Amino acid sequence: MDSGNRLGDIEITDPLAMRALAHPVRLAILERLQRHGPATATQLSPDVGATPSVTSWHLRHLAGFGLVRDAEPGPDRRQRRWEAVARGFRFEVPEDPDDEEGRAAARVLSREMFLRSADLPNRWAAEVEPTLDPAWRRLAGLANTRVVVSAHELAAIEDAIERVLAPYVTRDQAARPADGRGVRLLRYVLPEGAEEQTGGSS
Repeated sequence: MDSGNRLGDIEITDPLAMRALAHPVRLAILERLQRHGPATATQLSPDVGATPSVTSWHLRHLAGFGLVRDAEPGPDRRQRRWEAVARGFRFEVPEDPDDEEGRAAARVLSREMFLRSADLPNRWAAEVEPTLDPAWRRLAGLANTRVVVSAHELAAIEDAIERVLAPYVTRDQAARPADGRGVRLLRYVLPEGAEEQTGGSS
């Protein structure tokens, strides 16, 4: 099912671009730019675990695939500022079984993204959750739900989730509530292998 990309993500279809992004420093750079807006290589460096010169090299590599671009100059016009092309990105494993290059590239990027997110819940539980007031703490947490669905039904579920999220993701900063704060929604969609199938729903 085609959701129409309601979240305004850049769609990555080029296997070379997928492989280019499948690098911890480049993923960190793109995430930082998407989350906090334009920055120089020097400003990004401490957050992405690379020197300013290495960060600059990765930025140019990302720019070559259209994932970042030059931003408006800051107060120091000698410093090159960069921005993400879109607020998020998406990619898909090609359906064509003969597209081995595309399927392999999507797997590599997927694996790197899983690795990058793996420790996030533990760090949140240790560092952030204890500082939250009760109203936010009550709403936070984890859901682990298993359903038995067809591929078409799973696509419909994903589409419905994006339909709910889109107005909050795409609204202007001025329209955000005064008491709003960033919330990370991690969504793992993990179809089981054929050997795990049963008639149950839990």
